[in-house]
Amino acid sequence: MPLASVNEQEFEQQVLRSELPVLVDLYADWCQPCKQLEPILEQIASELGGKLKVVRVDVERSPMIARAFRVQSIPMLVLIHGGRPVDQIVGLVDKNAILNMVQPVLPASAQEVPPPDLAALLQQGRAVAVDVRDAGAYGRYHVPGAINIPAEQLPQRAAELRPSDGKVRVIYGRGGDEGKELAAKLLESGVQVGYLAGGFLHWEAAGLGVERGP
Repeated sequence: MPLASVNEQEFEQQVLRSELPVLVDLYADWCQPCKQLEPILEQIASELGGKLKVVRVDVERSPMIARAFRVQSIPMLVLIHGGRPVDQIVGLVDKNAILNMVQPVLPASAQEVPPPDLAALLQQGRAVAVDVRDAGAYGRYHVPGAINIPAEQLPQRAAELRPSDGKVRVIYGRGGDEGKELAAKLLESGVQVGYLAGGFLHWEAAGLGVERGP
């Protein structure tokens, strides 16, 4: 799907007043790296639809915008959040570099639970952490009070995750993607759970306590 183009007359409404974060691609038709970047941006726009807006601005047709961002080299990507530029990348980069830049401003999933929030919920007795790593990894270190249901057992043990005690179940793996994917699959089967943002790695990185043994 082609990216939307924005000119100087549309920029304030489409970008600065956007409720979503906006990734602005500053380019020119003659720029070969810009052409190489375009399909990558189209993929990102498709994958993050509803969370991120991606638009293109031709610097030759919109010189005032180019001056405002002090463009000296293209392609140049500028991330706009809340009407203000918060980050930028100059030059041809890969998809992961762009995703890493936009991730901090993306709206969080309703299922996503940041480590400090999970710690607070556990302290208040309002959540149960569910470790989906294998028994060995769980036995070494895990979130305090977490129960262990290895990922391969989740389909058979999904009923254990239904909140019969009023506590939300928050699953986590080593990193963030595993918990997120498993939570999405459980939701499809009618089981509502949260997942720990960044997984156990982010829990440890946040300096939160860990527990050892079963």
